Amino acid sequence: MPSMIRLATEDDAEGIQSIYAPIVEHTPISFEYEIPSVAEMRTRVQHKIGHFPWLVLDQDGEILGYVYAGSHSERAAYQWSVDVSVYIKSTVRRSGIGRALYTSLFNLLRRQGFYNAYAGVSLPNDGSVGLHTALGFQPVGVYPHVGYKFGKWHDVGWWYLILQELVSEPIPPKTLAAIQQLPEWDRLLASGLALLKSS
Repeated sequence: MPSMIRLATEDDAEGIQSIYAPIVEHTPISFEYEIPSVAEMRTRVQHKIGHFPWLVLDQDGEILGYVYAGSHSERAAYQWSVDVSVYIKSTVRRSGIGRALYTSLFNLLRRQGFYNAYAGVSLPNDGSVGLHTALGFQPVGVYPHVGYKFGKWHDVGWWYLILQELVSEPIPPKTLAAIQQLPEWDRLLASGLALLKSS
């Protein structure tokens, strides 16, 4: 069965958690200390999916990676900007999954009416920096010593991507449910698949 990029559902919580758990447990990539339970991951999917895309790459029923967007800030003037994150199963990194998921995500975000995407990266992380740079992100700056984990202080670098040309009077972004009704929905969702590398 070919790979597919689709919206995450509650049933994906276990697969998502299995990717995220070792990142929390063994790395400073995530600043969480405790591994979220499957139930907690299910709640996070439910919370996001009403307004922002949360996508998974599904291959024969196995989740190989996931990506999502969320509000950059709750204040009204920030409503056109999002924070984005991507996580890939360790055994399939560098296979194009990150690019594929981000490409589909960005196309959906553009159609919703978002203009700016921001990504925070715990440093050093050459893989993540390389991925975001390859996708056109530009560096904003570094929060020095902003997080403490595993007995060390960690910097976080921030990158931004302009999703589409800025306009003088933007209209409020559309909900995810609204763009799901559009004829191009399936095309937008699958738009990143061409970037997957052949195994």
